[in-house]
Amino acid sequence: MNILIIEDEAPAARQLNRLIQQLRPEAIIHEPLDSIRSVVDWLKKNPAPDLILCDIQLSDGLSFTIFDQTEVKSPVIFTTAYDQFAIRAFKLNSIDYLLKPVEPEDLKKALDKYERQQQIQFTPQVLKKLFKSTRKIYKSRFIVQKAESLKSIDTREIAFFRSRHKMTFLYTFQGHTYTIDYTLNELEQILDPGTFFRLNRQYICSIDAAEDVQFFSNSRLKVKLVQSNDEDILVSRNNVQSFKEWMDGKD
Repeated sequence: MNILIIEDEAPAARQLNRLIQQLRPEAIIHEPLDSIRSVVDWLKKNPAPDLILCDIQLSDGLSFTIFDQTEVKSPVIFTTAYDQFAIRAFKLNSIDYLLKPVEPEDLKKALDKYERQQQIQFTPQVLKKLFKSTRKIYKSRFIVQKAESLKSIDTREIAFFRSRHKMTFLYTFQGHTYTIDYTLNELEQILDPGTFFRLNRQYICSIDAAEDVQFFSNSRLKVKLVQSNDEDILVSRNNVQSFKEWMDGKD
């Protein structure tokens, strides 16, 4: 059995390699690949492996993009540290879906499942259709600390997030502010993009918090957010079109 590991975290790649060697000593494991670009290039130049173990979030984007850029003939076992991708249809139609860190017993079951289903065709067309029909589950609430107690904040209550002095603050429509243990980059991955937009390096705002939008110099936009005293919240020129489409409700 020829196996290709797609993983951008070296420790995780080594762990998968070690587990596969323990569970399937006869397997031939190719050198791990860590980016969409390297995987696409490799698949174009090499025969298809028997099986791919693929992390969903790579250094240059979601690995789903690979299936849009080249033909993938191999069945796939997906791995990820984020359980919001674990949709039932997704799990049933792929070989398996494993949460990181991958447990030996879970990998064993996935490999056993692969061997039982070797006759099933996992064509690129089937996978593309599956990806397009899969609706990502986004974070719906945050746990914050209030004095000596914990409080759950529904995302519908959140006006915007702000990064300042290497800390991230959550601001509600009711005027409350809390610190949270997420970076804005992490928040971008787990918030519904139909509701929240990354304005710039410092702000992610809710669609309902954009109180006023004005044209600004150099083809930029200036946004007035509810519950914010900052008068200089700007949308960069490169993001202006995306921001307009977001406000217009376009996917």
